[in-house]
Amino acid sequence: MKIAGLDLGERPVMLAPMEDVTDKSFRLICKELGADATYSEFVSADALIRNIAATTRKLAIDPRERPTAIQIYGREVEPMVEAAKMVEAAKPDILDINFGCPVKKVAGKGAGAGMLRDIPKMLEITRSVVKAVSVPVTVKTRLGWDHEHKVIVELAEQLQDCGIQALTVHGRTRSQMYTGEADWEMIARVKENPRLHIPVIGNGDIDSPGRLLDAFSKYGVDGVMVGRAAIGNPWIFNDLKRALYPDDMRFAPLSVEEKFGILRRQIAESIDRIDEYRGILHIRRHLATCTLFKGISHFRDTRIAMLRADSRAELMAILEDVQDGLASGRFVAVDTNG
Repeated sequence: MKIAGLDLGERPVMLAPMEDVTDKSFRLICKELGADATYSEFVSADALIRNIAATTRKLAIDPRERPTAIQIYGREVEPMVEAAKMVEAAKPDILDINFGCPVKKVAGKGAGAGMLRDIPKMLEITRSVVKAVSVPVTVKTRLGWDHEHKVIVELAEQLQDCGIQALTVHGRTRSQMYTGEADWEMIARVKENPRLHIPVIGNGDIDSPGRLLDAFSKYGVDGVMVGRAAIGNPWIFNDLKRALYPDDMRFAPLSVEEKFGILRRQIAESIDRIDEYRGILHIRRHLATCTLFKGISHFRDTRIAMLRADSRAELMAILEDVQDGLASGRFVAVDTNG
């Protein structure tokens, strides 16, 4: 699959942009584990042009994670164009426009998925951003605002006409948020449109090798984007790539010890990037859903202690105890392979 002149290989599997998740450290870990491309956290155009430090830091790219995209969102043309130029100066491989975020503080103000209620403005922003920068521009959006307004098939053509180089479709409407099943049949309809010539990337519920293989073989997408299933589970990329390339030893199954090592690295890098207190707060979302702890019996008290730990030493000691407990049989897990 190619986005403009950028070759992502056959059947690429990419890390989706997620606020407070896809920081530079996490992106690099996912890249090392098999992700073919990574996407930044959402970057607010308004905050970027005001030079808010927390926002400008999101533009930092580690050369080892390439190819990578920086994603911006906003609701007005001029700030989006100005922000796009600032993003281009950071030299990402792709500039992605977020027309899919469903959360109230974004969509409720008309940005993200809120643009699905103002298609003319969406198209105006897209055309203006494409015209303003030389980096390839892509879009990520949803099926429509609600069940009665699933506009994605026609919208995909309109966005293509604006000059975007690829389209990612999350198979839900904004009103669904993240509930229910993603509608991959609708994503397939976008891909099957003979007038659409840009790559179509499918997104939504890719949480297992079986669903990944269906995305390519049954629904015919050019690429797949993995989002929430990677939280607390970055090695999902290793599992998914092994399903695509079972004889490739780069994607051999990871041991429990290797996964604990990855988790410790996430914690350490989160603390080093911010500070001890905020770094631990940031990583708790990954700890809360980490598949290493899936099915461990009598784990409730340990989980609570882990999520309440407020120092590096305390958190690392708990992880050491859990790992030792799994190795000795003191902790028994239904599934420790994630």
